[in-house]
Amino acid sequence: MNFKVKNKSLVLATTNLGKFKEFSRLLSDFPLDLLSPPNGWNCEETGVTFQENARIKASSMANFSGFWSLADDSGLMVDQLGGKPGVYSSRYAKSDQERVTKILKELGNKINRSAKFVAAICIASKEEILLEVHGVCEGYITFTPRGKFGFGYDPIFQPLGQELTFAEMNNETKNLFSHRGKALELLKPELSRILNLNSTSWSN
Repeated sequence: MNFKVKNKSLVLATTNLGKFKEFSRLLSDFPLDLLSPPNGWNCEETGVTFQENARIKASSMANFSGFWSLADDSGLMVDQLGGKPGVYSSRYAKSDQERVTKILKELGNKINRSAKFVAAICIASKEEILLEVHGVCEGYITFTPRGKFGFGYDPIFQPLGQELTFAEMNNETKNLFSHRGKALELLKPELSRILNLNSTSWSN
């Protein structure tokens, strides 16, 4: 990848296309040149919490690329399954469809289907951790997948008080409730601060 970029460059440390697109939308108000991971980057997620993994990935990418890096670690925690899949959400099975099927199979017809999505976001430079935030969305697991939008476990997760799964919501609606959307709302004023911007003029 060619890194001929502007000053305020931010590498999004994810190879998940859905996640990259979502962050690109959520950060569109900022004067940032958002970059995908350069070829050759690889990072082992050895943390036991979402926050630890986000920190590991952001620091790894910042050191590899030389630019500020944003990483998130997020996942689904199902109460009936003892908090699984948790930090192993993206590694719970080989594909999104298989992961969804596995969760539904493990839950079966159990009545308690409460769950939550958690997102931890970290921005790091080569020298230090710049920002850390996290967001939570409470909800429950549906009995069957619904919807064609989103990615991951979105077709089987329905936020509390809502009639639609994440996969049935458009981007704007999902961002109002999602764990990542909530974390980004906490991150925005802090990111504005470190970019030396006024919170009313993010778009320059």
